[in-house]
Amino acid sequence: MAANTKTSRKVTRYAVPVAVAGVAAATVAMVPAFANAGGPDLPKVTAQQLIEKVAASDVQQLSGTAKLSTDLGLPSLASGLLGGGGVAGGSADPQDKVAQLASGTHTFRVAADGPDRQKLTFLDGKDEYSLVHNGDDVWGYDSQSKEVFHEKAPEGAGKEHKTGERMAASPQQLAEELLKSVGPTTDVSVGDTAQVAGRDAYQLVLKPRQGGSTIASVQIAVDAGNGVPLRVQVLSAQGGKPIVDAGFTKVDFAKPAADTFVFTPPKGAKVTEGGPARGDKEFKALESFPGLDGLMGGPNAKGDTKVLGEGWATIARIDTGEGKGLLPGSGSGDKAKGKDAPKEAQQFLDSIGEKVSGTFGEGRVLSTRVVNALVTDDGKVYVGAVTKDALVKAADANK
Repeated sequence: MAANTKTSRKVTRYAVPVAVAGVAAATVAMVPAFANAGGPDLPKVTAQQLIEKVAASDVQQLSGTAKLSTDLGLPSLASGLLGGGGVAGGSADPQDKVAQLASGTHTFRVAADGPDRQKLTFLDGKDEYSLVHNGDDVWGYDSQSKEVFHEKAPEGAGKEHKTGERMAASPQQLAEELLKSVGPTTDVSVGDTAQVAGRDAYQLVLKPRQGGSTIASVQIAVDAGNGVPLRVQVLSAQGGKPIVDAGFTKVDFAKPAADTFVFTPPKGAKVTEGGPARGDKEFKALESFPGLDGLMGGPNAKGDTKVLGEGWATIARIDTGEGKGLLPGSGSGDKAKGKDAPKEAQQFLDSIGEKVSGTFGEGRVLSTRVVNALVTDDGKVYVGAVTKDALVKAADANK
């Protein structure tokens, strides 16, 4: 079910695309019964009805406060590469700030007035980082470093351009991206009701139908009145606290004041102009670590990538072309001692790696709560949001 251009502009950033309403019936649990479990008593709905409610939501104005907590289970060394420890400080480039959201807990204020005006202000103690989209202009301002980033839409591109789409920390954006990926490998149902930011909400629950995923479920709290996603929680198959917990703590659907989206660089601030080409730049964490760029398709990668499986169980098989000696301790002679591997790479692998073996040979699994990677001693990498056993099984079947 394709949305027309006008509808798409209304919905894209503030709800779920209308196309989501066309999810195959076999994917969605149609039984409306569910337990309130202490939540508000709401009329019963099916998952399909709830998805349609989200897709039909036409809310374009809101303001409020939200919190984002992320626990990917990264070791301290990897967290440092992602820039953990606070959003304010350093460059004002939005891409640098988004990378820092990969760990820890962050609070931010959000305001939106249609597709042309949005503002996110990340709060980090007394310091703030603001990202403002107002028509053709996008501004990023870091109050600690007094740096300003500015990007203007390319001529003829209209007011919706890539930098505006970087404002992806809100519960609405996260829900949109998750529901766009719903397919036959996902079971969709309605869970317990809840109250989020003082508003009654249904909860849409997405679960993998396949085994081996590191994700137990995704729960999306949907405003019972207007269909706006209020909270997204990604739960780990290992249990414990959510991998991602993003939700409003306060929300108001009145039109924000017009001056909310006006930004003028402070006197003396350093202003950096961005360009259209920057929209294609991606943050590279592992590739920036000495000796590991070849593992993840960086500039030193020599081999090919093959996708195995589908849905929640998808695994990427990367043939790095490195051969023996990729891992410390593999190969023979000096290679067995790891002398050909950079010291930093050895330390990184030792900090997060677990030795494994199978019919594929030997290797090491690098683990987080979400994405795991098996690096074999013959230079292949199997990576996905799947368990260690799933990676070993894939390596055995595709050696």
